[in-house]
Amino acid sequence: MTAMKSLPFSVGKVTLTVQDLDRVSAFYQQAVGLHLLKGDAATAELGVEGRTLLELRRDTAARRRSPREAGLFHTAFLLPSRSDLGRWIKHAMETRPPVVGASDHSVSEALYLSDPEGNGVEIYADRPRLSWQWKDGQVHMPSDPLDIDSVVASAGDGRWKGFPEGSVVGHVHLQVGAIPSAEAFYNGILGLAVTCRYPGGTFYAADGYHHHLATNIWNSSGAGERAYPSTGLANVEILAGADFIDPIRSRPIKPEPASATPQDLSLRDPWGTKITMVTQAAENI
Repeated sequence: MTAMKSLPFSVGKVTLTVQDLDRVSAFYQQAVGLHLLKGDAATAELGVEGRTLLELRRDTAARRRSPREAGLFHTAFLLPSRSDLGRWIKHAMETRPPVVGASDHSVSEALYLSDPEGNGVEIYADRPRLSWQWKDGQVHMPSDPLDIDSVVASAGDGRWKGFPEGSVVGHVHLQVGAIPSAEAFYNGILGLAVTCRYPGGTFYAADGYHHHLATNIWNSSGAGERAYPSTGLANVEILAGADFIDPIRSRPIKPEPASATPQDLSLRDPWGTKITMVTQAAENI
């Protein structure tokens, strides 16, 4: 299976603002399986192979985000293989983290959790790309029951040892206030292709993936712009080549006043969710 980080467009890291840093960090290490790479009293960086996939920032004064607001629906961590997902499920059966759902999406198999502060989490493995069904630019991506026994059987005798080499953030799913405005931003401004539509949800991708980002109104229809400081999603980092990012600069957007480097581009969607585009050389992605 091709690792997501080898593609010219991918999600880099997700940043969350949390009130209880120790508790949330422990959840992502113990229940999810991320490795602590670096941490202090204010932040924790978690990931694999020295690559940060999730950054947690402590802000005890931040208001607690409502589940009806715009912001994060879930961060989706992509495992390299079905057998890795099977090993994670075996681990979950022993440790009993707060799993809230499981689905077979045809393109992938997934389980869902909620962290201690209500941030959604997906842990999934893709099926081979040649098995994905496309028609008129749209991928078949249902939400069918997951055959958990079959996934567990694929693990064999292997034991879960935390996120394996090659794990990445596969996609990020967002809550928004309205689908037409979301499509105008993520398709029209960012230039991502619409790859699938559900009632109340739209999925977007580059490079023929099923989705790198998604937006829905299932909990947040009519939501207005987010009020900060609040817990929840602080930033989604997107890694892409200059040929993808540079055209965005000429579109009708209002960039954030400062970026980490002149090559980066930070902007906010219509609900104030921050997206940072980071220019990468093709060999580094």
